[in-house]
Amino acid sequence: MKVKIQQRSVYHKFAEIEIEVPDTITEDNLQDYLEDREDVDEQIDEAISIAEYEYGFGCDYDANQNNNSAMNKILDESEYRYECDKLNTGGHL
Repeated sequence: MKVKIQQRSVYHKFAEIEIEVPDTITEDNLQDYLEDREDVDEQIDEAISIAEYEYGFGCDYDANQNNNSAMNKILDESEYRYECDKLNTGGHL
């Protein structure tokens, strides 16, 4: 008789970049501004490509120790967030 032993281990990468945003951008149009900037995709792709793999789902990473900046989409394969301290806002892209 044979018995199969199986294991699934999950690893993730986390990357973070900072970009300059004009002072004319408000909380109301910040998300649209970020989504329209093609260079942001290129920069974050480059950062994630050099990031090291870490064990786990990555949903517990919270650099600012508050629930507004948590990665929490555990069923999604990828997740994008933004934070702006000056405007005291953030969210998912």
